[in-house]
Amino acid sequence: MAKSKAVAATPLIGVYPGTFDPVTLGHLDIIERAMKVVDHLVVGVADSPSKRPLFSVKKRVELMKIDVANNRKLKGKSIDVVPFGELLMDFVTRMNARVIVRGLRAVSDFEYEFQMAGMNSYLNEKIETMFLMAQDKHQFISSRFVREIGRLGGDITHFVTPNVAKEIRKRFGK
Repeated sequence: MAKSKAVAATPLIGVYPGTFDPVTLGHLDIIERAMKVVDHLVVGVADSPSKRPLFSVKKRVELMKIDVANNRKLKGKSIDVVPFGELLMDFVTRMNARVIVRGLRAVSDFEYEFQMAGMNSYLNEKIETMFLMAQDKHQFISSRFVREIGRLGGDITHFVTPNVAKEIRKRFGK
């Protein structure tokens, strides 16, 4: 009689790409929720020099790592924060991921993300895109708005962690 061997399931690896300039509570919420679906998540921090980011990619990776480490809902979860500067699909393949995680706030996000998902599928049909809707309390938050409010000295503590708020105030001398 032959023994049956248990087949170990291949862990589902997801990539959550973004500029994260800065990381917001909305981004962290998407990470928390993605971890309910994937076994391992790679948060890919895009270099994106054409966007003229407020923080260097090195600083954005550092801020994301701190926020992930300090998030009690993410304790013990398998998450890496990695910078990247290549084509997203090349990065996803290099990370051995099968899923791209994207957060959506509004219909306008969906139109852009739908086009991106179609292009990514064309480039590699083995990679799926998973959309997670932002919770109501995070739907209006965008990194661009946080930067602008911070630049003008406004209160950003409802949109980012204390760690990020401190760095933004320091950056703008507020």
